[in-house]
Amino acid sequence: MTTMQERPAEQAPRTEPRPNLIARTEAALGDLAGRIGLPALRLTLAITFLWFGALKITNDTPVAEFVDNTVNWIPLLDGGWFVPFLGVVEVLLGAALLFGRGLRVVLPLLFAHLTGTFLALITQPEVTFQGGNVLMLTTEGEFVIKNLILLSAILVLYGAQRRRAATR
Repeated sequence: MTTMQERPAEQAPRTEPRPNLIARTEAALGDLAGRIGLPALRLTLAITFLWFGALKITNDTPVAEFVDNTVNWIPLLDGGWFVPFLGVVEVLLGAALLFGRGLRVVLPLLFAHLTGTFLALITQPEVTFQGGNVLMLTTEGEFVIKNLILLSAILVLYGAQRRRAATR
């Protein structure tokens, strides 16, 4: 027969639940995203602008005529030189993103450049919308509208860059 003293003492209930595997995994992934998210965003934007710019420089871009038709109403802008020139600008901006140089200037320039792409919706509605319906995009229209995501990415990077500069 055991006495009260011989019985193992009952453990007091925990006041904090032990993190389960899902919570620990989520915390680890959140920490990882916090560390690599902004550099990954900057890197992927850099790759995109380097790649798209290089295609414009070599005149291998499928959007050369589309870009030319977007700006050809502006005097002295001829796609024969403007599209490759735009490619050079994109490569330079992409390289600056890649190396993290001049972002205070580069990010607003990228924002302005991407905002300019929406001119195609105005100058070429017959190409960007199906049958004139602004809710029905063509492939070209989708190409333009996806720039909303790139604009948001630039805003995120610019905000982070400004916060870093303010803490220095």
